[in-house]
Amino acid sequence: MVVPLIGRLKGHEYAALVGGFFFLVFETAISFIIMLLPIPIIQWFYDHSRTLFHRFSVKHVKDKSEAEDVADAIRNAKDFGELCQYWGYTHEEHVVLTKDGYLLGLHRLPTKRGQRKRSPGTSTGKPVVYLHHGLLMNSEVWVCLTDAERCLPLVLAEQGFDVWMGNNRGNKYSKKSVHHDPNSVKFWNYSLDDFAWHDIPDSIQYILDITKSSSLSYVGFSQGTAQAFAALSIHPQLNDKVNVFIALAPAMSPTGLAAPLVDGLMKASPTLIYLFFGRRAILSSATTWQAILYPPIFTNVIDTSLRFLFNWDNQNISDLQKIAAYAHLYSLASVKSVVHWFQIMREGAFQMYDDDVSAFGSPGGRAYRPARFPTKNIVTPIVLLYGDRDSLVDIQMMLKELPDHTTVTRLYGYEHLDILWGKDIDKDVIPEVVNALKLHCDESCGSPDKFKDGFKAFER
Repeated sequence: MVVPLIGRLKGHEYAALVGGFFFLVFETAISFIIMLLPIPIIQWFYDHSRTLFHRFSVKHVKDKSEAEDVADAIRNAKDFGELCQYWGYTHEEHVVLTKDGYLLGLHRLPTKRGQRKRSPGTSTGKPVVYLHHGLLMNSEVWVCLTDAERCLPLVLAEQGFDVWMGNNRGNKYSKKSVHHDPNSVKFWNYSLDDFAWHDIPDSIQYILDITKSSSLSYVGFSQGTAQAFAALSIHPQLNDKVNVFIALAPAMSPTGLAAPLVDGLMKASPTLIYLFFGRRAILSSATTWQAILYPPIFTNVIDTSLRFLFNWDNQNISDLQKIAAYAHLYSLASVKSVVHWFQIMREGAFQMYDDDVSAFGSPGGRAYRPARFPTKNIVTPIVLLYGDRDSLVDIQMMLKELPDHTTVTRLYGYEHLDILWGKDIDKDVIPEVVNALKLHCDESCGSPDKFKDGFKAFER
């Protein structure tokens, strides 16, 4: 019998493995205890964490500013609908049934601010844009900004687009299947392959059926770009349905994590993640900690984690934006999808999930190569927007795997999350997106308000 780790890890890596295991046991036990606590006790922990924070914080002031009120309102919004309502937009909710039986939530902004569509769930005659989130996220990440002019979906709605936002299976808006109970291992047995074979093409087809449009524009962030790269590469007919693919902070084959110890452990045997987290949802206790920690403290925890894992300092995102957005950052995802990413990092190739997990520990290596997504076959125009300080983007490697018609825009000083929530995205990112849509949107889609050159400042 092959033991994957023997002879492949150093002494300090074994120590980290054992220490990590005991930390997760401890964290799981604490989370379980917290779940059993009554709400008044949880509120007590929250209040005391706030008291401690203000006692040691030099920035604390008693009177809140208007900006702080906005951040609190965004942070406290319970769902996508409340976020849209805060900015004065009427949204629609739709449900897609994938071919393998998962029910996916779709959100739609069919009209401008203050307007209401008379016949919900029908065509608007406007050009259609579909936005898709990244790993461990849901559609709320697009609309949890503290300024409307920095909120891409709202800007696109004001520009005259019919805006749709998708959700991956398993997350807050898609935790249901007609075949499997969400508490079962079978429900969470999915990887990037399943997003590519089902979630993305089935969501796109549903949107086109409702809007009566022949094609739509796709805007993805992070893993949302990887899902589109994969889907367009294995579904040739899907390329006819996407008139342009705009990839924000594109992800295809990251080189690895900034933390050498964690990176080495996971690359040595990606299936170690199964040992740590099981085979259902990963980091499911994150919302528990969010409930008991005062927002600035929770924000510091997230910042520290991102700095440790990815070497991001997130200085382009304001503190108030972090407090507002980090409350909407996390959503459930399968452990298997994370294992898939570490397989990709280990092999340095944008490949399909390797089901023969035992092969990673074989002394003689594998007798086969896992199938790779044929991304050079993508016909849809591709526009990449990446930050030159994003540790997850190797732009030169990516361009080698993409067709020649791919265009690239470098965002100076930008990290990964900056492209979503940065303080200057209304100047650096959103105009690039609108220009790409203007260039590639087919005339048969309509003419969205002649694509206004300036962006309207939205007043509340």
